[in-house]
Amino acid sequence: MSILDDLKMLVEFESPSEDLDACRGVVELAVEIANKNLETPATIHIENGRPVFWWGAKEPKIVLLAHLDTVWPIGSFNPTWQVSGDIAKGPGVFDMKAGFLQALYAVKEIPGSATSVALIATTDEELGSQTSRELIKKLASKAQAVLVLEASLNGKVKTGRKGTSMYQISLHGRASHAGLEPEKGINATTEIAQIVMAVTQLADKEFGTTVVPTVMHSGTTTNTVPALASLDIDIRSFSAAELIRVDTAVKALKAQHSEAKLEVTGGINRPPLEPTSTMALYEKLEKVAAELGMEPIGHASVGGASDGNFAAAAGAPTLDGLGAVGDGAHAPHEQILLSSIPSRVKLLTAFIKELIRD
Repeated sequence: MSILDDLKMLVEFESPSEDLDACRGVVELAVEIANKNLETPATIHIENGRPVFWWGAKEPKIVLLAHLDTVWPIGSFNPTWQVSGDIAKGPGVFDMKAGFLQALYAVKEIPGSATSVALIATTDEELGSQTSRELIKKLASKAQAVLVLEASLNGKVKTGRKGTSMYQISLHGRASHAGLEPEKGINATTEIAQIVMAVTQLADKEFGTTVVPTVMHSGTTTNTVPALASLDIDIRSFSAAELIRVDTAVKALKAQHSEAKLEVTGGINRPPLEPTSTMALYEKLEKVAAELGMEPIGHASVGGASDGNFAAAAGAPTLDGLGAVGDGAHAPHEQILLSSIPSRVKLLTAFIKELIRD
């Protein structure tokens, strides 16, 4: 069987992050695929109740980091797998099941790599890696390099990623009849509206700091002054100091009405992936690409976060975006370019060999 056959099986085994049974199943399938292709057997590691694919060293010099969960509920794509010319479509094909297989097929070409390399694939990355982040940080803290198989940006690797913060604000007011005696209520809707306006002022373009109110709920009926409102806020920045600044400001928010009660939960989720952690590996990757006769790979900084953020924060030199070439992460047209797979596997194989020699 080929990498395309293996990819078809992985994509058709849908694995939304929230479905723990599906995540167990996709890891079991990944282990079967690995054990069919690799001499050293892969295993299933349980981390805080969730399955993790593990192949290779227990204390690796080089960590190949992936995830097998997706954002797509089962049945989101019909058909689940579709190939048209050079394009393959399906849930998670770009983010990031193709990247996982590219890593697996790369280590297949390196005899003995299991003594110094580990391929790790988690199942909660799309949920913020709450159960797997400590494992990632532990492995990264002892590794000489962490290579993240997240999707590329038009073939470019990712040398910078924004850090993220997530908050939920609950605003407790007081209900009353909207027609008879609205003055006796405390309107949670108008209170939360003031908070929306306040938090949007915390953005800072200089550092790429975005502060975006997202989900909001308020009220019960059209003739009742709302007693409760809630607001979710998504915050991202290339600067760790900026995340701390906004965190302090959000946690200091006050309701306008003296009798209203405001509660803030959440905080900083992922620290930024900064170029100080990535550029040395990127320069080495370009050297390897040149030796292979390839065009320059290129690099970029992006707004989305990944587990590479945790790896870099733990002190490991980290390079992200080494996975598939395609488009449409988290979008209905999610797809990869099939013709790009051989060259990406070849590049990753040579890069890992170079890092093992160092």
